[in-house]
Amino acid sequence: MLRIAICDDEEDFLLYEKQLLIKYMECRQLEYRIDAFHSGRSLIEKGEGIKQYHIIFLDIRMEELDGLETARQIRQFSTDTYLVFVTAFMNYALEGYKVKAVRFLLKEKEKLEFSLQECLDAVLRELDQRIWRHEFEFLEGTLVLGIEELLYVESHLHKLLFYIKGKQELRCSMYEKLDTIEMLLKHQDFCRIHQSYLVNLRYIKKMERYQAELYNGTVLNIAKSKFLEVKNRFISYQVQMGKQNFC
Repeated sequence: MLRIAICDDEEDFLLYEKQLLIKYMECRQLEYRIDAFHSGRSLIEKGEGIKQYHIIFLDIRMEELDGLETARQIRQFSTDTYLVFVTAFMNYALEGYKVKAVRFLLKEKEKLEFSLQECLDAVLRELDQRIWRHEFEFLEGTLVLGIEELLYVESHLHKLLFYIKGKQELRCSMYEKLDTIEMLLKHQDFCRIHQSYLVNLRYIKKMERYQAELYNGTVLNIAKSKFLEVKNRFISYQVQMGKQNFC
């Protein structure tokens, strides 16, 4: 079940926002619960209960406790909750990113439905990737990995090498075709940039002609025949995730 909180001291707008969220959830046949709060103080009073929410929509300009201070206090209870500011004032972006807000939506009824749909699409996509886990049978032993833990997969000398993110990056191996792993990860934002490389798009820092540089400094070759396709996939992913920087 997707748990969402809305916090806004304007009753009419809070109800409108809730209606839009219900419409989105019902159209996609998602199981959900939406809780409404009329002040930042009433939300913060949930204490540890804040952890239950996957997404919290916050107005910035609220009396008693404004949205930014509410967000700071939310972060004392939960670092994983997605925070979205719904505001008529867009000059709070810097402060918002300090509390890891993922979006700023303009508080205009005429535009909110579209921007809210785009925001939820991106957040749910990210949530799905965080939840996705798979049990891999490596030569070194069995590991259950989430999508965020895989940097890239390399085909080398009839084996696959899995580069795994963690406190210390690991490399595990198995006998399998890269095509098979590509099919397994096809809905998880992995891109086949070369006959030998399948890369997690979230970890590509930049892309120059025929090379992709990852955030850990690794540089991988991109097949010339695939370069435009890979570049377009990378740009499309960044747009979908609202980079700079959604993660």
